[in-house]
Amino acid sequence: MAYNFLELVNSINRRLNEVELTSSNFSGAAGFYAHAKDAVNSSIRYINQSEYEWAFNHVEQEDTLTAGISRYPFPSDTKVIDFDTFRIKENATLGNSTTKLSKLAYEEYLGSFVDQEYSSSSSGQGVPNAVIHAPSLEFIMTPAPNKAYIIIYEYYRIPVDLEQYGDVPAIPERFKHIIVDGAMHYAYLFRGNSQDAVIAKDKFEDGIKHMRSMIINRYNYVRSSMIPHSMGGGRTGYARLPLG
Repeated sequence: MAYNFLELVNSINRRLNEVELTSSNFSGAAGFYAHAKDAVNSSIRYINQSEYEWAFNHVEQEDTLTAGISRYPFPSDTKVIDFDTFRIKENATLGNSTTKLSKLAYEEYLGSFVDQEYSSSSSGQGVPNAVIHAPSLEFIMTPAPNKAYIIIYEYYRIPVDLEQYGDVPAIPERFKHIIVDGAMHYAYLFRGNSQDAVIAKDKFEDGIKHMRSMIINRYNYVRSSMIPHSMGGGRTGYARLPLG
């Protein structure tokens, strides 16, 4: 069977002895079927919100800088950005080699380098050697680029909801049963079956723990380069960009 939105919804339908949907009637499905779609997306959202560093949400971004421009916006789907991964890509035409950028505190930038944003002269421009995390969902290059260099960095994205019957989740197929267990929790709640909803929720949470042991704990390096921040309660987490 295909691993897509339609099959995930039909997994719920089969467990609850409902008629399965097809690619033809999927978009117009209403009533319980509409809720089954919401249940799948709710399950996926819950999984994604349970960890900030799921490997399947990891993205390598490549942007082109503009000469004289210091500030650049993060991608709109950014959840966590890894400032240890910023580098200028080698470009023979521009005459630059691959260079890893150092991190500079925003306060230090304001105190020593911010004049580059207001100067009408290009004399201070060059190949950037440092990146700054601005509090405005932007990163800053210093010195300001003098050419259209290519910047590469890595981040963890916020996935979008599934919509079309053929949409495929970012979560690997081997964890399909965990998505379905979570969706069953929401489906049971919709039907007023609180007892089975609790059982499904426990199974769902156990599945997420298994995912964490397989993906997060096995690859602890993904945590090493996140910017620590206070999460309250004495815990230390990893830099999260405000979502507005």
